[in-house]
Amino acid sequence: MQLSFRNKKNKIPLGIYVHVPFCRSKCQYCDFYSLTTKDDRLMDSYIDATCRHIKEAGALAPDHKVDTIYFGGGTPSFFGADGMATILTAIRRSFDVTADAEITFEANPDSVSDKLLRRLRSEGFNRVSMGIQTDDDAILQKLGRPHNYDQAVTAVERIRRAGFKNLSLDLMYGLPGQTLDSWEKTLRRVLSLNPEHMSCYGLKVEERTPLYQYKDICGIPDDDTQADMYLAAVDILRSKGFRQYEISNFARKGLVSRHNLKYWMGGEYLGFGPDASSDFGGKRFTIVRDLLAYLDGIKNGGRVLEDVQEIPPRERAGEYLMTRLRTTAGIDPNEYEKQYLLPFQPLEEILQRYASQNLAVHAADGTWHLTPKGFLVSNSIISDLLIIQDECTPLAKKRR
Repeated sequence: MQLSFRNKKNKIPLGIYVHVPFCRSKCQYCDFYSLTTKDDRLMDSYIDATCRHIKEAGALAPDHKVDTIYFGGGTPSFFGADGMATILTAIRRSFDVTADAEITFEANPDSVSDKLLRRLRSEGFNRVSMGIQTDDDAILQKLGRPHNYDQAVTAVERIRRAGFKNLSLDLMYGLPGQTLDSWEKTLRRVLSLNPEHMSCYGLKVEERTPLYQYKDICGIPDDDTQADMYLAAVDILRSKGFRQYEISNFARKGLVSRHNLKYWMGGEYLGFGPDASSDFGGKRFTIVRDLLAYLDGIKNGGRVLEDVQEIPPRERAGEYLMTRLRTTAGIDPNEYEKQYLLPFQPLEEILQRYASQNLAVHAADGTWHLTPKGFLVSNSIISDLLIIQDECTPLAKKRR
C-alpha cells in the first residue's frame, strides 16, 4: 500500500475539544454534562479512556494539524493539573500539534492554585478561561456558584503570577435580582482586572436545571431589560478597547478565541469525553452523554458515538448562514456562491431590508454582518434567510 503525505504547510487545521465531566458542585442554571465527584478511580478511568480514544482518532487525521486545544467542562481546574497534562501529552503524541497552538483550559476561581497554574503553564497551556459570572456574592450564592468575588480577584492575580498572558473572563447578565445599573457596575469592576478577552452571556433557563423550577419567582429581568444590558455591554467594552467579534465575545486586538472561531467559521474539530461534539471529515457526531457508557465503550470496543450525520451541501449552506451571522466577519457573497452553488441575490434583498432598520451592515469589502441590535433579533433574521434559501434554485455549474 502506497502512503501519501500532505506537506505540513498544506495540512488542514483542526481543533480538539476535551470535555472534562467533573465539578465540585452543580450550578443552578447549568445544563452541561458533569458529575459532582472527586472519585480518583473514576477520574483515572476517564483519563485512560480519553487517552486511548485520542490515540485511535489520531490515526485518522494524518492530513490535519492541530492548532487549537480546549479543555472545557465541567471544571477542568477542579479535575486537576496531572490529568490535563496526561491528556495533553496524549494529544501531542497522536496528532501533529503546531508550535503556536492555542491551548486553553477552563477554571473556576475556587479551584485555581499556584501549583496547578505553574504545572499547566510548564506543560504548554497558554490561555485560561475563567467563569466569574458576577461580582455580587449574594447572586453567586443563589446561582450555586462555589466561589465569591474576592476569590476571583485572587485567582486572576495567581494566573498572572504564573505567566499567563491570555486570560478570558466570563460574565452573565439577566441574573436574578440584577438591574441595568448593577450590571454596568459589575462589568466595569471586572474590566479593572484587565483581561484580554471577555465573554458576556445572557442567562438561559434550561428545563433540566433546578433554576427552571423557580424561574418565575426569582426576579429574572425581563427581555427588554436584558436587551439593554447587552447593548450596554457592547458600548462599555468598545470604550475599553475590546472588539466584538461574535454575539457574546469580545477581545483585545489579536486575542480572539481561535478555538471557538472554528465552530462559527466552519472549521473542523474533534471532541473527546462524554457529550463532546465533533465536525470532522464531512460528518457531525456526538459522544454519548454518559461517562460510564463512554468508559465501557472505549474499553470494550462498543459504540460511543451517537447522532452521526453526514451533512448534505444544502444543510451546510444553512449552517454557514447561522454560524457566520453570529460573527462580525459575517457572510461573504462570493464565498457563499462558490462553495454552495446557491444564488446570494435573494438573501441580499432580505439583508438590505434589515440594513434599512440598522440591523445589518453591507461592509466595504462586500460582506454582510449584523449590528449589535441585529444580534438581538438574529434568530428572526436567520429564519427569514433560511426560508428564502430553501426556495433558491442552485446555480448552474460552470463548464470547464
